[in-house]
Amino acid sequence: MFNPGRMILSLQQSISQAIVGKEEAIEYALIALLCRGHVLIEDVPGVGKTTLASALAKSLDCTFRRIQFTPDLMPSDITGYTLANFQTGEMEFREGAVMSQIILADEINRTSPKTQSALLEVMEEHQVTVDGVTHPLPRPFIVLATQNPGEFVGTYPLPEAQVDRFFLRISIGYPTVEQEMDVLERYSGSVRPMDAITPICTAQDILAMQEQVATVYCSPEVRNYVAVLAAATRKDASFQLGASTRAAIALIRGAQACALLDDRDFVLPEDVQHMLLPVFAHRMVLSPEARMKGVQAEDVLVRIMRSTEVPVRL
Repeated sequence: MFNPGRMILSLQQSISQAIVGKEEAIEYALIALLCRGHVLIEDVPGVGKTTLASALAKSLDCTFRRIQFTPDLMPSDITGYTLANFQTGEMEFREGAVMSQIILADEINRTSPKTQSALLEVMEEHQVTVDGVTHPLPRPFIVLATQNPGEFVGTYPLPEAQVDRFFLRISIGYPTVEQEMDVLERYSGSVRPMDAITPICTAQDILAMQEQVATVYCSPEVRNYVAVLAAATRKDASFQLGASTRAAIALIRGAQACALLDDRDFVLPEDVQHMLLPVFAHRMVLSPEARMKGVQAEDVLVRIMRSTEVPVRL
């Protein structure tokens, strides 16, 4: 019998060959994959953002393309363009870099807003429209984007509409001394850890797991819990912009995936709490007063979660 939990465990072990001590970040990336979502990997340079995305791609038997976002990158480089064939007299579509199952959008905030906006339809509708003709993207499809939040020179911050299309955000963080010693040992040999990664599952396996996520039961009480949490973010004085309906739907999906990985066919409030910060935090826009006080969105969300009544009857 097909076991999603066992498959995800194998994927985690495969990715851990290249990323040491970041099990939670790996788990979140795989949950986003199961939920047909996209991942924003945000952290300082050199902690493994690109390595995490590349290791995930190598662990899946899917097509993969890496797009290095630069100021001169054009929208047509991503979506593709039509070109006249002078032999046949017809217009032909030349596919862009996005026509792949796994896309690594490296340093996404280094390109212009015009090029960033080319990903809006891609990420939401899983299709591209060029000269009035719509081209579906291969399935499964996931965008793994990286950016450095502390770098401002030559960057273009992602607009709220773009950020809201990322299912969740991952922050990897610096390793401990023990973890860094493990990393140094692995990368001091003649064989790169990335070269040892082989595909664990096929595209059909991923599609099957994605279908199973939707079968996990979410009770009215849990759905109400999610709705109350989302509403609380819109009323809190620390937030200028709260959670969207898309964010609430993502939280439900993420909780369903958590339950599936725990071999349950129903969602618990604990699943919602586990997914709240990675799904909601990057979507929140702090008020000017909160920013001046150095308030973090995660701190406000934890306060909201602790003050919201947890459903008992499911």
